[in-house]
Amino acid sequence: MRLRVPLAVLSLAAGAVVGAASAFVHGLPVGLALALVAALASAVALPPGWWARLPFALGWLGAVFYFATPRPEGDYLVASDTAGYLLLASGMVIAAFGLVTVRPVAGRPGRGGPRPGVADDAGTAADLS
Repeated sequence: MRLRVPLAVLSLAAGAVVGAASAFVHGLPVGLALALVAALASAVALPPGWWARLPFALGWLGAVFYFATPRPEGDYLVASDTAGYLLLASGMVIAAFGLVTVRPVAGRPGRGGPRPGVADDAGTAADLS
C-alpha cells in the first residue's frame, strides 16, 4: 500500500505531461499520430488497475480537456476541427480503456465464490424434492 499512492501520483503526472504534449502537437498530422501512439502505448504498457493505468488515463484526459477549454483572452489550443475532435475522442477512448481494465479488488467478500452461511441453490433444490 505504501507504493500505491506514489505510483498513482507519478502515473497521473505522466498522463498529464503526455496529454499536454499531445495537445501541443496535435495540429500537425504527424504530431496527432505520434500523440495518439504515445498515449495508447503508455496506457497499454502500464499495469492495469486503480493505481497505474487509470490515473494515467485521467491525467491525460484532464490535460487535454484543460487545453481544450477557452481562455479568458478568447483563444484556445485545441481547435474545433478534425484533429481537435480526434484528440478529444481519443481522450475518451483512453479514459474508457483505463476504466474498463481496472481489476476488482482481491480479498473482498462477495467477489466470487459462495458467501459464508448462505446455502447453495443446487443444494436447496435437491433438499426440497
